[in-house]
Amino acid sequence: MLRPMSLFCCLALLLLAQAGSRAEEKVRIGYQKYGTMLLLKESGALDATLKAQGIAVEWREFPAGPQLLEALNVGAIDFGTTGEAPPIFAQAAGAPLVYVSVEPPAPHGEAILVPKDSPIQSVADLKGRKVALNKGANVHYLLVRALEEAGLTYSDIQPAYLAPADARAAFEQGAVDAWAIWDPYFAAAAASTGARILVDGVKPDGTLLAANHEFQLAERKFYTAHTAVVRTIIAALKEAETRLHDNPAESARLLSPRTGIPVPILETAFSRMGYGVEPISPEIAADQQKIADTFLRLGLIPKHISIADALPGSGS
Repeated sequence: MLRPMSLFCCLALLLLAQAGSRAEEKVRIGYQKYGTMLLLKESGALDATLKAQGIAVEWREFPAGPQLLEALNVGAIDFGTTGEAPPIFAQAAGAPLVYVSVEPPAPHGEAILVPKDSPIQSVADLKGRKVALNKGANVHYLLVRALEEAGLTYSDIQPAYLAPADARAAFEQGAVDAWAIWDPYFAAAAASTGARILVDGVKPDGTLLAANHEFQLAERKFYTAHTAVVRTIIAALKEAETRLHDNPAESARLLSPRTGIPVPILETAFSRMGYGVEPISPEIAADQQKIADTFLRLGLIPKHISIADALPGSGS
């Protein structure tokens, strides 16, 4: 029989082990160097909320959505935010992702740019030209739709698949004729180089060419096992979004040193964002399916995918 003191020591050790186990729990969040998720990271609000629940937050930065979801696919992160196209390419590659929520369209937050002195005056003029883009990023669909509207096909251009930093260098050096890019890189390039907007996500008649939604996504096993944590992240994102929307200048001053982008340029980019994190509606899912089917038709993804398989509660 254990003596009272020995019993006390055993219980204490057990409690310490349990506390240590709780302290080791963590959620790994992927983010890009812009937007609401970065503001949430810099504020420290989510870290504090989850720390009180015994959960640590590990932040991991990525240059764009495709790279972020590659990390989710190999189990390196649990949660992240990307545009429309990355989850489609990732799902086609077998990534076990779940669409958690979405933000309203931000069609003016992405564009196809040309140098200020370029002879290119319309999307039709891109025929035979070299266009830089991050393969599988949100602008991939914008480029496809813009070409279709101009009566061109994807094979009519020469895509140059480059990450944002490399694409900007190529654009400024004249190695490419146009650049499909999103904010804040879009706003920064326009301000510093005088680049012209050939087209953004809105047609001349005011209808959408490409919606440019932003999605919050989770790894499926993590989502299933930690639904409450996911809800906490979404709630914190909503608060950060409200802060950004209500105080863009303050948010820009906070993020400018972190991004290396001047405050006025960030404010321009913020003005083109969509605000209002909400659940995935059937209409949004249908829009995603349309994008996926378009990419399949063009041979950009290897197989048909069903967006419904990546929705919460699908059981996939």
